[in-house]
Amino acid sequence: MSPHALWSDPVYRETAGLIIGFIALVGVCLFALRKQNPHFNAAFASVKSWFFVAPILLFVFALPSPWPLVFLVFVGIFSAKTFFQMVGIYHRSWFVWATYFFMVALGLAAYKHFGSAYDIAPMAFLGLISLIPLLRNSSTHMVQYMALSLMACIFFGWSFMHMGRLLMMDKGVYLVLYLYILTEFSESVSLSTSKLIGRIKPFSKISSRVTVEGVLLSIVFSLILAWGMRHLLPDRSEKFWIAAGLTAAIFGRFGDLILSVIRRDLGIKDTGVFIFGRGDILSRTDKLIFVGPMYYYIFLFLNRVM
Repeated sequence: MSPHALWSDPVYRETAGLIIGFIALVGVCLFALRKQNPHFNAAFASVKSWFFVAPILLFVFALPSPWPLVFLVFVGIFSAKTFFQMVGIYHRSWFVWATYFFMVALGLAAYKHFGSAYDIAPMAFLGLISLIPLLRNSSTHMVQYMALSLMACIFFGWSFMHMGRLLMMDKGVYLVLYLYILTEFSESVSLSTSKLIGRIKPFSKISSRVTVEGVLLSIVFSLILAWGMRHLLPDRSEKFWIAAGLTAAIFGRFGDLILSVIRRDLGIKDTGVFIFGRGDILSRTDKLIFVGPMYYYIFLFLNRVM
């Protein structure tokens, strides 16, 4: 693929135009309704952020390889940094830099298609950080630091960087965009419908935003969108777009819930504003820590059986 292939590809230009046009249409509708209901006003604030972030994402993913992958590594590191600040160990530089180093190594393994090295990385990372207490000649709080560092490396490194492994596949840029759009869309549908009609809250002590009604409706609308945008998939057959829609709608909620558990335990909501109306960066990447690896292995399995 030539360095500027995506810019010249009509499929990419059409997809970018549809995304920007859809955001503009929803923004106009919410702007007209923003004074009718506080939920509409909050939704409008969220959509406004997409006028900023969508063009950046579309620009970055159209860059020649490996820049889209470098961008994903940077997002993973920034997410880990935010996580360390949230849990209060950002000042423990040995653990922080060890985590950053391994996240870069995971990006390199994805780029070089070193699958075996990628798969054993969490165990190698655990071995590395187990040496830090010995090098520091200290045992104070070291179990806590090791556990939190391992959590950050697995969530925002190993798990999240499966999006990078998808990216390095044939037509992987389209696959990653497709999966990310579905994940963000399913979350928006789930949150909106939960606020309007949500009654059954199975995780009420963790997050009141996740309701059975919201998840069910997000599954339905995510499948519709997955079908409508199936042209972005390397294989447009039913198995692939149905699997993508279900993965985004179901497993995307798991990531949100896990981070909610951590935030509730710490007594905080957000660690800072990343993009106006969108919360911190963890609110953008938490869904992908389950969606990325789940769809990666489902995609490989479907390719194998077909």
